[in-house]
Amino acid sequence: MEDLNEIVDRFQGKKICVVGDIIADIFVFGRPYRLSREAPVIVVKFEEEKIFPGSAGNTINNLVALGAYVYPIGIIGKDEMGDRIMEQLSRSGNVNPEGLIRDERRTTTKTRILAGDTHTSKQQVIRIDKIEETPPSRKAKEKIIESIMRVRGKVDAFIVSDYGHGVVDRRVIGIMRDLARETLVIGDSRYSLSLFKGFTVITPNENEAQELLRGNRNLSIEEMGKRILQMLDLKALLITRGNMGMTLFTKDGEIRHIPVFGKDEVTDVTGAGDTVCAAFTLSLASGADFYSAARIANFAAGIVVMKRGTAVASSDELKRAISDYGKNST
Repeated sequence: MEDLNEIVDRFQGKKICVVGDIIADIFVFGRPYRLSREAPVIVVKFEEEKIFPGSAGNTINNLVALGAYVYPIGIIGKDEMGDRIMEQLSRSGNVNPEGLIRDERRTTTKTRILAGDTHTSKQQVIRIDKIEETPPSRKAKEKIIESIMRVRGKVDAFIVSDYGHGVVDRRVIGIMRDLARETLVIGDSRYSLSLFKGFTVITPNENEAQELLRGNRNLSIEEMGKRILQMLDLKALLITRGNMGMTLFTKDGEIRHIPVFGKDEVTDVTGAGDTVCAAFTLSLASGADFYSAARIANFAAGIVVMKRGTAVASSDELKRAISDYGKNST
């Protein structure tokens, strides 16, 4: 455990570039107080609203919380929600905003409505997505490439955080594949992992891994990982498995199952995959081997799933969790 905490200590000041889709995560909290006269539904009285950078924005926030200096590269709409996300990301002294490109499009939002009584834990009752279908402009896409080339050689690792909103196209993926020959490139994609051939590592959840193999659910996790590792020519593969923890596969044939850290009953899994990718990448950039990096990422995930909403794990929380686990296991 001391070795893992030494790696976390080296997080400070590491430079990570995040290329991907930045959206707005909106959380609306309320208290149910009567039945509607219009329909057989409960009326929820508004209490408060919170807005956080989501998707790649959550990856950025997790990296900052862990002590990294972040170069985000993405597109944010020229609207009020885009203004608020820009303000939040620019507020930190550890984010270089030069790669945040404003485009004539609406910022994608995901609004979660959470309801519960004043002294109880609020539960998510519905999510409303406003997806911007207009593709990024040609000018914005050119600025994406220019921004990547500008930070090339200046950062310790790249994260590609692809949620299918147009930032990560085949051209960006090709550049990242080339960069993987000289530096760490970690891929996290909802729909396009099959294109991430030649990356250093990808971090899918189990469902995404199954989709990579055309939804073949009859394979064991071991066989599934071996096939993906070979198919995409990766140095390592980290599959997250919910309350089953994680499984790490490395090119030398080693398979390591990492049990879940913390409680099986989680509070909220929103953004946990972003936390895993951030902590795993930062660990590798700080000199960790793949197994140590996966263990650290597992601790970080165990912290954020016990928090409400789009959450982050700080380096102090991470070190404390690692130390407490070490004490309890001796």
